[in-house]
Amino acid sequence: MTNTGSVAASWLRPITSGGTPPVTRSGQVVHPSRRLSELAQGRPPGITGHQWSTAIRVGFDQVVCAADTGLPRFAVEFAPPAAPASPARRAERMTSTVCAAVGLPVLRVESATLRGADHARRLVEYVIDARAYAAGSGPEGGDAVGFREIVGRLPDGRSGPVNDLGALARVAAVEAYVERRIADPIVRGLHMRWTDGPAEGWSWVEVRPGRCLVERVELFTQRFSCGVDPGQLAEDLAAVAVGERLRDLDGVEPTLVDRDELREQIRRLAARRDEFVDGFAFDHLCAD
Repeated sequence: MTNTGSVAASWLRPITSGGTPPVTRSGQVVHPSRRLSELAQGRPPGITGHQWSTAIRVGFDQVVCAADTGLPRFAVEFAPPAAPASPARRAERMTSTVCAAVGLPVLRVESATLRGADHARRLVEYVIDARAYAAGSGPEGGDAVGFREIVGRLPDGRSGPVNDLGALARVAAVEAYVERRIADPIVRGLHMRWTDGPAEGWSWVEVRPGRCLVERVELFTQRFSCGVDPGQLAEDLAAVAVGERLRDLDGVEPTLVDRDELREQIRRLAARRDEFVDGFAFDHLCAD
């Protein structure tokens, strides 16, 4: 069942417009750059003072609210990757605990390349559309095509999945190959969902013979349904990140990963298939 993103009204306050005008989409109002302190009213029971003081300083890149009440429905946050025992990870866990207590679902994107200022608005619009599509299809839809699998005309004129966020990056890779700036035109990828953890997506393209530009994205869907498979969404976001880095090829020599080393990393992932929801579906990438 699709999570509607409903919230506990007793701990969340309506957002009023201020600063940058909000955007309305599918009956929901999208506000940029809001702190948790602007969304929550009072510290819920069970939340320590340290958890509260840490969380209320956190800023979300986008907050989606119900148009009729102004109450937050979910928030989107972009952040750089954080190590498991780092202060940033501890702060993220405290923030997640507080958001759960106040009833705020959060979609958190961790990427070394993607930034909220550049990518959060597009992701929010995508998720709103995907959730609306999923809610409209319903269980009686049977073999209805999923939002990500809808086929139409792509930016380069071919037919393909029109709701692939990485479509423009894939076109950019073909153009770069035609211009002889990269060695292979295909953006490849994989994804998985860690049990009791985030979805993770990888995407890469061979820039020099045997040397790949690799991007990884972790997607934390905290009490939230994206309307599409979160692993596939993470992979598509990783493709978006590849596209961003392809734009800078002429200015900065990118950090590349040897193709054999990348294959070995994928093999190590495959060996951990029991730690993934639904296993590992990319054994073909392990072959020499």
